[in-house]
Amino acid sequence: MAASGPLSGIVVLDLTRVLAGPYCTMILCDLGARVIKLERPPGGDDARRIGPFIAGESAYFASLNRGKESIALDLESEPDREIFEALLSRADVLVENFRPGVMERLGYGWDALHARHPRLIYAATSGFGQTGPYANRPAYDVVVQGMGGIMSLTGQPGDVPTRVGTSVGDLTAGLFTTIGVNAALYHRALTGEGQKIDVAMLDCQVAILENAIARYQATGEVPGPLGSRHPSITPFGAFATRDGFIVIAAGNDTLFGELCRCLGRPELVQRAEFSNNPARTAHEALLREEIEAALARRDGADWLAELERAGIPCGPINDVAAVLSDPQVQARNMVVRVEDATGEGLELAGNPIKLSAFPDPETRPAIPALDGARQALLAELEQDEA
Repeated sequence: MAASGPLSGIVVLDLTRVLAGPYCTMILCDLGARVIKLERPPGGDDARRIGPFIAGESAYFASLNRGKESIALDLESEPDREIFEALLSRADVLVENFRPGVMERLGYGWDALHARHPRLIYAATSGFGQTGPYANRPAYDVVVQGMGGIMSLTGQPGDVPTRVGTSVGDLTAGLFTTIGVNAALYHRALTGEGQKIDVAMLDCQVAILENAIARYQATGEVPGPLGSRHPSITPFGAFATRDGFIVIAAGNDTLFGELCRCLGRPELVQRAEFSNNPARTAHEALLREEIEAALARRDGADWLAELERAGIPCGPINDVAAVLSDPQVQARNMVVRVEDATGEGLELAGNPIKLSAFPDPETRPAIPALDGARQALLAELEQDEA
């Protein structure tokens, strides 16, 4: 399957399922790689059975597997192992997200494959990585969000623990695996040698704790949830207007002064509690009362128009429907159409990586039917042997 992108010509064997691994391989596919998805018969990827469904097909599966080719292989079956080994001989990258030890039990662990295919890049994404006391534990997104600290920072103070609304435990692991694969491809171009990539979902959650770690190290205080506000920049967050909430981020003294002018409260800048960012952060609750008292006079859309004219970073709080219809999102081709079983097509998120040397098409290849590429792949392998 020909594709246009910087990874054109790279063949990826995708042994992943559900979310973290498929998200990685979808990005590789969007960047031009040929992704051959190996699914265990009879049901294939578990995501095929996760709703919602459109015309009997999982929209969840579609959102992660567009443009890939599917072949169903049982790696405990000798005929299927022969097909897999023939595919390995043409592959550049193998991505799997089994628990540690599964591939070794099948005879396809890193050591065995590297000895036979020294240029192969082997990427393993798992809950806790290939080493450490938790290596053999199972994990789902909510588990690593809880263990990795991000749930302790999310939600409103004093409320119940809150999971981030998208599966950042899986998605960050997929993203970091993609980065690792691209770095390993560059290293192979220089040295001719493949390598193993070991990415853990828990590690990735620690990596994105951002300033929470710095704050703890600097103060000794354990950070907690702050709602939408920022721990060290004020005003920054969601603020109530007459008819709903908007987001305002006046991240420096100049922007704060302009915000006060727009609100009709220029005198706020002169108050000692609000004279600089540290003071505003220390008195965040008091400043919020002053801002929201002013905002209560008008609707959110009116305030956004005025704040935008003044150059103050701000925006609405969009639901998903509003995001998909947003003119900026549309202009950036972040809603693409993918062929589906209905023939009408399915709208899904596009690729945020825009490359000047390659097109960013408005449509993407079809969602793979389970084992749908078997005959074509077997014909290619037969030609290799001829």
